[in-house]
Amino acid sequence: MKLDTEAALIEAILFLEVDPADLRTLVRVSGLSREVVLSALTQIREIFDQPDHGLELTELADGYSFAPKPMLAETLRERYGRKNDERLSRAAMETLSIVAYSQPITRAEIENLRGVNPDGMMRLLLSRELVREVGKKDAPGRPIQYGTTRHFLTLFRLSSIAELPRLSEADQKRFARDPD
Repeated sequence: MKLDTEAALIEAILFLEVDPADLRTLVRVSGLSREVVLSALTQIREIFDQPDHGLELTELADGYSFAPKPMLAETLRERYGRKNDERLSRAAMETLSIVAYSQPITRAEIENLRGVNPDGMMRLLLSRELVREVGKKDAPGRPIQYGTTRHFLTLFRLSSIAELPRLSEADQKRFARDPD
């Protein structure tokens, strides 16, 4: 079944959306059925997978978006890359990695893993909306637990936390909160 008009509509919606659009949004905005939208997304992906296109259809944080193909990243980085003030320091990346791989996790648990007070890094990660409060631990004092956000998934081009690279056995032990 060829869905030229429907695929064009979905393509236009994705182009106009600022953030990745989830399936429910695409169905609501387009007025098409879920099945037609999924077929249109498949058609769009096939079209943009061709080597003569500079964009690809990506699935990020349970939504769909267009992004430049990875092979073009180096050429585009200077003009369109993130500014230096948006980059994360090594300490911030380490803290973010701990949260991503160990979530939900408390500040005390992060401090135990990193060996330094994480308060400054956590404020930075919270302000950049890369981590968020996800609940309270059932422990004395009911400390706040943190996890990653949808913005984190989008920034790192992940559709879910399950797509994080696998850790080596040594790193798995390091990130474990209850070492054996």
